[in-house]
Parts: sequence; C-alpha cells; structure tokens
Amino acid sequence: MFVLFAIIIEHLFDPIIRHKAILRRTVFDHAHIISHKHPYWNRSLGADHFMLSCHDWGPRATWYVPQPYYNSIRVLCKANTSEHFNPKKDASVPEINLITGEITYLTGGLPPSNRTILALFAELSYKDTLKKSRFCICPGGHEVASPRIVEVTYAECVPGLISQHHVLPFSDVLNWESFSVQVPVKCLKKILMGVSQDRYFRMYEQVKMVQRHFVVNNPSVRYDAFNMIIPSIWLRRLNVCINCWCIFTPCFIHYYYNY
Repeated sequence: MFVLFAIIIEHLFDPIIRHKAILRRTVFDHAHIISHKHPYWNRSLGADHFMLSCHDWGPRATWYVPQPYYNSIRVLCKANTSEHFNPKKDASVPEINLITGEITYLTGGLPPSNRTILALFAELSYKDTLKKSRFCICPGGHEVASPRIVEVTYAECVPGLISQHHVLPFSDVLNWESFSVQVPVKCLKKILMGVSQDRYFRMYEQVKMVQRHFVVNNPSVRYDAFNMIIPSIWLRRLNVCINCWCIFTPCFIHYYYNY
C-alpha cells in the first residue's frame, strides 16, 4: 500500500528553514491515523507499505518515526547508504524531471563517430552538448540524486559515475557496469581516455538499450520507468517476514522512546 504523505509535507515543510519538528509530526500523525483507521498497517506494522520521495528531505522524513524507518519500504531518489538507505528494504529509483511533461526531443544523440567531446560536466548549451559527448560525468554527493543520470541516458551518453555511497536505480535488474564507468575524480581523465573503442561502442549500445527503462509514458508501457519501479517494490515486499522478530514492534517503540 502506498503511504502518501509527501504531498502533505511539501505544503508544510520549508526547505530553507528545515524545521525537523514538522517532518516528525507529519509522518508520525499520518502513520498514527492509518494504523487506527485501517487494519492493513497493523498486520505488518507498516512492512508491506511503501513511501516514495525524490526530495532531499525524503530520507529524513522517516528518521524520526521508527515504524516507517525500520519497517516500511522507502522508495527514494536520494539512495545514499551513508544516509541510512537500506538496499535490502528500500528501493532506489531515478529522478526524472520533465518540465513540459513530454520527452519529445529529449532522447537521442549523435552516433559515436560524431561525438567529439570526451567528457561533459557542465556547459552553457548543456542539452546539446550532452548529445555530442562520449561520457557524461554524474558527480557524487547529494547531486547524484538529480535528473542528470536520466538526462545523460536520454542523450545516449555513457554515464561517468563519481559516487561511493549511492545505490544506483534498478540495480537489482540492470548491470550498470555494462553501460557506465565508475571514475574517481583524481583518475577521471586517465580512466576515460583508457576506455577502448570496442568497449565504448558496447557501452554506447547498452545505454541505448536501457534508455527505455528511464522513460515515462502515459499510459505506461512495458519496461518503462513505472514498470521498473513496481518490481523493485515487489522484490522488497517478498523480503518481508511479517511474523519475524525483526519487525519493529510497538513494545520496542515504547522502549525506544523511553530509553
């Protein structure tokens, strides 16, 4: 079951002030209302429920309420293990920013022989340069949870990933090593220039193949972004053992708050 509190927080939470009390109160009240009005939350203490957020505050929203944090499936764009993202329970999804709601003119790019730029990080004519670059740098930190990975995939540019703690979207299914390169900053140029033509062509073709998994359609079509997210959630649901001791119980919650 989808726990929809992100829209509520969006109207209450000021990203500049970042008042934690609003996050804590909103999530706690939402879980409390659901658990008292409906039987579904209580049968698993939220373990067969999920929340989805691509906001920076998405992971933090559940830090203050034990059941959503420990039990529920968190579907996040900001999937950093350094910020308590749990790959066994939580799902990583791509951040997709469609300003007009359409992907027309966003997908596609020049063939490899016409891509004259080795690697793109930033450029004034960003969208056009993506389509001319062989590799596109996707930096670490909180910026990796940005539309950049999707944008470079749309442009058929091989992602150059600079991240140590980010769990890549759909990594349960997609072999990211086949169409991207992990590049430490200090060795970035050396590694990218050392990629052989044959290997680059293979990665380029793989990027074109996986592109459809990052595309949003209305209505949804087979293997698009929506149909990749749903199996990711279902796989986590299969990992749930509702009657196991590891579920965060009300008794433990009482202990947690009174410790």
